[in-house]
Amino acid sequence: MKTSRELWNALEKKYKTEDAGLKNFGAAKFLDFKMVDGKSVITQVQELQVIVHDLLAEVMVINEAFQVAAFIEKLPLLWKDSKNYLKNKRKEMTLEDLIVRLRIEEDNKAAEKKSRGNSTIMGANIVEEASTSKKRKRPSGPKNYPSKKRFKGNCHNCGKVGHKATECRAPK
Repeated sequence: MKTSRELWNALEKKYKTEDAGLKNFGAAKFLDFKMVDGKSVITQVQELQVIVHDLLAEVMVINEAFQVAAFIEKLPLLWKDSKNYLKNKRKEMTLEDLIVRLRIEEDNKAAEKKSRGNSTIMGANIVEEASTSKKRKRPSGPKNYPSKKRFKGNCHNCGKVGHKATECRAPK
């Protein structure tokens, strides 16, 4: 460079593009991050927090409510019920609240899995004794619908009372 101004512009251009590239890399890393079922959720949340911290260090502003929503959305498949519950929760929660809730949920899942493994009885079959009465029970229809009322006129096909010609069993 011939002048100090040219040198300054060249240096500024070089380091600003590196800085922008670093921001883009961090954002891509955050967006591509996927949680898996095989690893601890808390460990994965901590990895995601490191990525967010790097983005914040690069002066990229990320709203805490957005972070919470993104963390919930990135939960693995086995956490589907918890994910749906957290998504539909009306009260807004902080990132710290979310991490505490996830830690508790993970501990509960681990305890449940451990108790299932230690249990000698995997399931119980309930057997009811057959009824000894010879009476047949009338099949009862749905309780919401009234029973079908019988037709009071005569059938035009067979002439009997109690049904219409469209319901008649006799040959036409």
